[in-house]
Amino acid sequence: MSLTQPQYVLDRRGKKRAVIVSIAQYRRLMEDLHDLAVVAERRRERAIGLGEMRRRLKSRGLL
Repeated sequence: MSLTQPQYVLDRRGKKRAVIVSIAQYRRLMEDLHDLAVVAERRRERAIGLGEMRRRLKSRGLL
């Protein structure tokens, strides 16, 4: 069975109670959720410019 679209689990009244998604889609959703959590945690940090970011990456041997 290939899940290209979400499938819903309905209760006796036909109300959606749960959703079934593929593992690949679930993993993408979890990555997105993690990214949003990181953004929320860091929202009060001071922004840095591109030049500063390049300097930091170079000093760590990452660029």
